[in-house]
Amino acid sequence: RKGGGSALPWKRDLFAKIVRGAVAAAAPYDVPVTIKMRMGIDDEHLTYLEAGLVAQDAGVAAVALHARTAAQYYSGEARWEAIARLKETVTDVPVLGNGDIWSAEDALAMVAQTGCDGVVVGRGCQGRPWLFADLAAAFAGSPVRHRPGLREVSEGIVRHARLMIVHFGEEDRAMREMRKHMAWYFKGYAVGGDLRRSFGLVSTLTELEDLIAQLDLDQPYPGEAAEGPRGRAGSPKQPHLPCGWLDSRELDDGFRETLREAELDTSGG
Repeated sequence: RKGGGSALPWKRDLFAKIVRGAVAAAAPYDVPVTIKMRMGIDDEHLTYLEAGLVAQDAGVAAVALHARTAAQYYSGEARWEAIARLKETVTDVPVLGNGDIWSAEDALAMVAQTGCDGVVVGRGCQGRPWLFADLAAAFAGSPVRHRPGLREVSEGIVRHARLMIVHFGEEDRAMREMRKHMAWYFKGYAVGGDLRRSFGLVSTLTELEDLIAQLDLDQPYPGEAAEGPRGRAGSPKQPHLPCGWLDSRELDDGFRETLREAELDTSGG
């Protein structure tokens, strides 16, 4: 809406300036800078190949691609062939693939199909933090996969909630944030409609623990029911862009002045 996110690489000079600035600012502290992007705004305004080259030339440590356009939102399937094209184009730094990694097997398949150097996980780890252990095992050549029963999952939920309280510094806000995680954690397990609704309205750590005590914690891992997509999905959306954003690949004087004023406002100048 303001020219950020997936709309940013359309303005080539602005994108390059931001990436170069980030790399330069991080260099004295030996902090690697990576970028993650989508394929572009929509199929008529793809930017990922050019943006990957710009980022490589700017000195980033790695380039990651979510193989969807902004217009796709999270709908349909990620287009892994775009990751393969980016890997063929960007040859001096690692290329990481993102999109529809729901299991370690998905990650192995992405690397095999695209030649990418690694994967980036988003929605796939929601309610399933052990996915990272599965990924480490898979890339090490191990067939071992973590399959927690409901007791272990519940212990993870409580630990997650406690860490959220520490992070936010207040229980109320932390528990409100926890609500959205409940359906992800309990995907595939027999919880019951009433309890699921209660978990989705939980407001204190004590209440969370009381609800967990009502579960059949001896349930084993439910198998396929716990696998697969989770998190946001939905349908394609029309990206909202600043007026005239697509008229040119370069910033016009009006946009430059807006950015200059923004920099003055935030710098105290």
